Amino acid sequence: MQRKGTTPATFDLFAEDTPQLPSQEQIGPESFVFRGFALPFIEQLLPALESVLTQAPFRNMVTPGGYTMSVALSSCGEFGWITDRSGYKYSPINPLTGQPWPAMPGVFMELAVAAASAAGFAAFVPDACLINRYIPGAKMSLHQDKDERGLEWPVVSVSLGLPAMFLFGGDERRDPTQRVPLFHGDVVVWGGVDRLRFHGVMPVRQGEHPQLGEQRINFTFRKAR
Repeated sequence: MQRKGTTPATFDLFAEDTPQLPSQEQIGPESFVFRGFALPFIEQLLPALESVLTQAPFRNMVTPGGYTMSVALSSCGEFGWITDRSGYKYSPINPLTGQPWPAMPGVFMELAVAAASAAGFAAFVPDACLINRYIPGAKMSLHQDKDERGLEWPVVSVSLGLPAMFLFGGDERRDPTQRVPLFHGDVVVWGGVDRLRFHGVMPVRQGEHPQLGEQRINFTFRKAR
């Protein structure tokens, strides 16, 4: 049964062969999916990711309402996004280690700037990269990215590992959502009039990726300050 307010998926995320998809899909006036955009960066991305996580390991944060997030989080760059009982915010200090977040690797910056430019946001230079780890069953509820001071800058989201179903909604939580299948190497960019659209991720299904195993890794680049 199709859930009211959603568009059904058009193919199986775990089909043996990924369908032939266009390299670019527009999902909003200023929102795009770039299929496989991150793949040329993979050989540099994965070692850089490992280095960041050695300095800032994943942790499952607790929301202001006392809910432990199913998605584990780390960050790199000048600022990291954190949540605790006092609220959601950006901080230059990792509360787990008491140290500044690891510097953003050059390849991360290169990928983020290239994807933003492809979407028409040529001046984007992120100062924060949130790194999310989804294991099978983990999800992200519909939310807006609005803790940043400058909402004129886009969000650049990179998917690695297991596939996931991205939900892209409207300016109100109750608005209908698009279901956008995301695969290893896909990049989503949204900004401008779409910057505050609600979005989320449906529970990640069981599977194993040949490079990343039983997990989905998501980088979200933002201009926090």
